Amino acid sequence: MEEHHTTRQPDSSSNEDVVSLRSPGEDNSCNGSIRKGCDPYGQSQRSKLQNQRARINQQINKEMRMRAGAENLFRATTNNKIKETVALELTYVNSNLQLLKEELEDLNSNMEVYQTDSEAVNVPLIPLGLKETKEVDFSTPIQDFIHEYYGEDGLLYQKEIKELMDLRQAMRTPARNQTGLGLLMEYYNQLYFLDRRFLAPHENLGVHFHWYDSLTGVPSCQRALAFEKGSVLFNIGALYTQIGARQDRSASAGIERAIDAFHRAAGAFDYLKENFSNAPSLDMSGPALCMLVRLMVAQAQECAFERVALGPRDADLVSSLRLAQEAAQVSDVYLLARGAMSQPPMKNYVPCSWASLVQVKSEHFRALSHYFAAVALCDRMASEDTAEAEKTLLHFYVSPCARPPLGQLLGDAQQRRKFGKAHLRHAVMRHEEAIRLHGVCKILRKIDTLQDVLVLAHKRSLDKYSELEREDDFEPTLEAPHIRPQSQQEPDMTLPHFVPVADLFQRLGPLSVFCARGRWGPARAVCLPRSEGGLGLMLRGDSPVLVAGVAAGGCAEAEKRALVSRGKENTGGRPTLRVTKEQSSASLLNWNRKKREGKQTWNRLGSALHLSFGNLGHTSATSRDATAEQPLGDSRRQS
Repeated sequence: MEEHHTTRQPDSSSNEDVVSLRSPGEDNSCNGSIRKGCDPYGQSQRSKLQNQRARINQQINKEMRMRAGAENLFRATTNNKIKETVALELTYVNSNLQLLKEELEDLNSNMEVYQTDSEAVNVPLIPLGLKETKEVDFSTPIQDFIHEYYGEDGLLYQKEIKELMDLRQAMRTPARNQTGLGLLMEYYNQLYFLDRRFLAPHENLGVHFHWYDSLTGVPSCQRALAFEKGSVLFNIGALYTQIGARQDRSASAGIERAIDAFHRAAGAFDYLKENFSNAPSLDMSGPALCMLVRLMVAQAQECAFERVALGPRDADLVSSLRLAQEAAQVSDVYLLARGAMSQPPMKNYVPCSWASLVQVKSEHFRALSHYFAAVALCDRMASEDTAEAEKTLLHFYVSPCARPPLGQLLGDAQQRRKFGKAHLRHAVMRHEEAIRLHGVCKILRKIDTLQDVLVLAHKRSLDKYSELEREDDFEPTLEAPHIRPQSQQEPDMTLPHFVPVADLFQRLGPLSVFCARGRWGPARAVCLPRSEGGLGLMLRGDSPVLVAGVAAGGCAEAEKRALVSRGKENTGGRPTLRVTKEQSSASLLNWNRKKREGKQTWNRLGSALHLSFGNLGHTSATSRDATAEQPLGDSRRQS
């Protein structure tokens, strides 16, 4: 898998912090390490469902490995008897795989577990299950890299490596709240540091990352860190869908949280689509991510309709027409999601219950749009000012030619009744189609709340139609024109929000200097004899101290010329400074610095001179009575 950088990418700031995906207004508790996920053996319905998914994923992995081995044997052997035996075994394995995939599809179709516990009757929303992964051991590769590349003992960083592994273990079972999101986001950001610290261009750590497809359970394995980052980002979006589905949408606050969650899920999937390519699993492919983005936008639009319907219902024309247009907008976006699901390869990939539910919702909300249009024409028009009503109706329909002239429609109550009856007839037909589609799907028939909503809406439209029916009405029913979809909630994809997170391996030094993209050579010793003019070096910076230049006429310049003349200078290496006097040795550069304001201080400690490097400006290093051996530019070695 490859990672691209066409949009906002985590980057380091002046204090070497990386960005995090967080919602505005959240606290910064994730700046500290969060290391506790959900109990993998917990007895909540969601935990049981996730455990069952993990078990099926492992069984699918086992069956696929057996099938691969059998297929290799079938192609390699020339013995007909063995071929027949292997073919029979393949039939058995393929049958097991089909049963496991159907069982996993049933789990993915179990939407009620993720819905709110509120007693309010709401249409269920579609959540996405998390991708499962195997454990990863970073110890050996990171320790080896630190030793070989940075020249330090990798065992000194066992604490940081354990924190990284604990964080990864915890993010495998995140809670369905902001704390769980914080786990995933913190680990995602640590992968950025891991990439910069330990991955040279076009190389990898040698660690295999195993992830299972969210919907089919098919395993994928890559050594590319981009695959790990993409999978974590996918789980961030999936967790947002679960958070959105669990909100209580009987109150405006819950609806707002649901809208925000689905927008953030769409933003995460869209960010993944734009910045990662060549995914080994189908759930992270371009068509799948496009489908998920459209689905999340549609569910956010459905919540926006519920927010309008939940608001104060004034008995006026504008509020009823607005509800009709909001419902038409929801129907249209679900129709787009349905189109994405019906295209190959998504047609045979998306669970049937998802495709059926999306189609049911498209019909249901189209029926609602015609119902509210009929209510506006028949019940709200009489109380409206004629000029205001004409202005409101002017752009209500897609094609103005499909409706009667506004003057006739506004001035004739009988004409409005007939036109409202046409809308209700269309609403009843769409409701009946939604109920039929609901009955066809075995999974949807088990969702009682969905059936209750569909039946109630159908009965309401029938009752309204019967109310407008007249015994002497023998004229043919008019054809209801298409309602123009419109919403005050524009489709949105909230991009990841970035906040700083501390680097676990910051003891290695500043990321701008100590990163895998630099060119390092082995540490070397450069001996400088002491002279009365000092060392002749210009030092700059703080943690690490860098050699900014060589003063003219000093011993450092003379040694440099000698090195050049002997052909031993290697600009790619890290020179080690050594100053000698009468075969004695002592520390010159104290890397546990004391910062003093106003001026630099010299502190004599035994036979050693300690130099403060608190000033970021250039400093002339001179010595009268000391020697030192310290890698220049490396703040990690203690003298």
